[in-house]
Amino acid sequence: MIETSIKQKIDQWLAGNYDEATKSEINGMLEREEHETLSDAFYRDLEFGTGGLRGIMGAGSNRMNRYTLGMATQGLCNYLKQNFPDQEIKVAIAHDSRNNSPEFARISADIFSANGITVYLFEALRPTPELSFAIRHLGCQSGVVVTASHNPKEYNGYKVYWNDGAQVTAPHDKNIIGEVGKITSIDEVKFQPDAAKIHMLGKELDEAYIEQVLKLSVSKEAIQRQNDLKIVYTPLHGTGITLVPEVLQRFGFTNVHIVEEQATADGNFPTVVYPNPEEKEAMTLALKKAAEIDADLVLATDPDSDRVGIAVKNRKGEFVLLNGNQTGALLINYLLQAWQKAGKLTGKEFVVKTIVTTDLIKEIAESYGVTMYETLTGFKYIAEVIREKEGQEVYIGGGEESYGYMIGDFVRDKDGISACALISEMAAVAKDNGQSLFEMMVSMYEKYNFYKEELVSITKKGQRGAEEIQQMMADMRSNPPKQMAGSNVVEVSDYKMSTRKLVMTGEEQKLTLESSNVLQYLTEDGSKISARPSGTEPKIKFYVSVNEPLASASDYESTEQKLKQKVEQLLQDLNLR
Repeated sequence: MIETSIKQKIDQWLAGNYDEATKSEINGMLEREEHETLSDAFYRDLEFGTGGLRGIMGAGSNRMNRYTLGMATQGLCNYLKQNFPDQEIKVAIAHDSRNNSPEFARISADIFSANGITVYLFEALRPTPELSFAIRHLGCQSGVVVTASHNPKEYNGYKVYWNDGAQVTAPHDKNIIGEVGKITSIDEVKFQPDAAKIHMLGKELDEAYIEQVLKLSVSKEAIQRQNDLKIVYTPLHGTGITLVPEVLQRFGFTNVHIVEEQATADGNFPTVVYPNPEEKEAMTLALKKAAEIDADLVLATDPDSDRVGIAVKNRKGEFVLLNGNQTGALLINYLLQAWQKAGKLTGKEFVVKTIVTTDLIKEIAESYGVTMYETLTGFKYIAEVIREKEGQEVYIGGGEESYGYMIGDFVRDKDGISACALISEMAAVAKDNGQSLFEMMVSMYEKYNFYKEELVSITKKGQRGAEEIQQMMADMRSNPPKQMAGSNVVEVSDYKMSTRKLVMTGEEQKLTLESSNVLQYLTEDGSKISARPSGTEPKIKFYVSVNEPLASASDYESTEQKLKQKVEQLLQDLNLR
């Protein structure tokens, strides 16, 4: 049976000014008695979170469709007009390769224009980082990208950006949510466009963006010597195909092989189960091609090209995937090395990482006398640090464990395009020094510490799943572990309560970061465990990090095995195995 309140909402949609296709979809579910699906589609309004919307596409108040998107856009229009009175308001809009993305982008453009706002709409699919760049380049007050990043094909979403090219942060995030919440009916949404207000963006914007990416190169001579570095690239049916091959060619790489089966933009993602470069399955075709041509490097971007996964050959000549922590640490290590060699380190530089990203980055930054700032998960917080330090300190790069990296500050969000270019440059430098990227990583572990990280994601779908995730966090708060993998827990950080407790003394310290539903445990032997419900997916994520010294490269396999065993023990102690 369907709850009364949900049935009332269904009836409102069937009686309201919704199109016939939407009503037909709802009636079809009623006739087939798909009560659970209907309940999930209508039990709440699709939440406009601090980053925007994301949800399964279809009819219903808890689904991504022209109406939920329309109400969100109208609320954003109202907020922009309050914030920028008596001036021309401009927004930029981009979209990825997902089903309905072009339509959703056009509906957004129509609504902005109907509200008297000037719109710059990309003529076809483009990467999310280019949208971030366009906002600053065109002097826009806001921007929107229609994407659900690496989610399965059933999803779509809508990310909102502010005038610095970053996703919205406080106070605008909460204020926009408030304005969106005031839109209680689709009758309040202005769907009728003013065509004169909509301007198309194309190659000229691509060129301006590429120009900035090219300036990031620090080792041009190494690329010239290693221009035939064998690179395999897959866009996983996404937007990366529009810019990555061109940027690699302009950097000087002449031996780039595209995975043709995945080169076509397709929202059904026909060759992968899950279009996520974190997943080994998504890399299958790229790894096959790499083995065939004996490649030096494999690159894969997600559908909106803000994240990149890589594979390199280990010492046995086998291709192995690097995780986001390994790639991020390698990139920071390379950039600081290259900046130092080029005489660019002056003592005013900084890098940024998130609280669930490897502490190896902190060790590397300290060794170069470079400041490292730590933020909550999300590039909007990294962008916030850049905004605060602008004119005083110089941002080099930063990243988070979920395969997102941002080098330079002309984009204020994670950027898979520039990351592909710099990772390729790093591989060229390694080869120039007689190393593979894998050997470069082992050398990094020898110099600092060997860090091993693992992420465990538990998916809990629907209304019941959301409640279960909340209960898991509540249980961990009320009953924190005292010991894990044989080591005492010495610190408990609760980012929701903004407190860090030193277990031995009972002392409580105040955390300065914005409140966020994250718990973090640090053990005596330096292991770190974090628990965080995802803000964009029905998941709770557990991040485990262990480390110990690597005496020599020949000890790599044995040390890795020890660290793997420790990770396994920690996961067992958390009842995650």
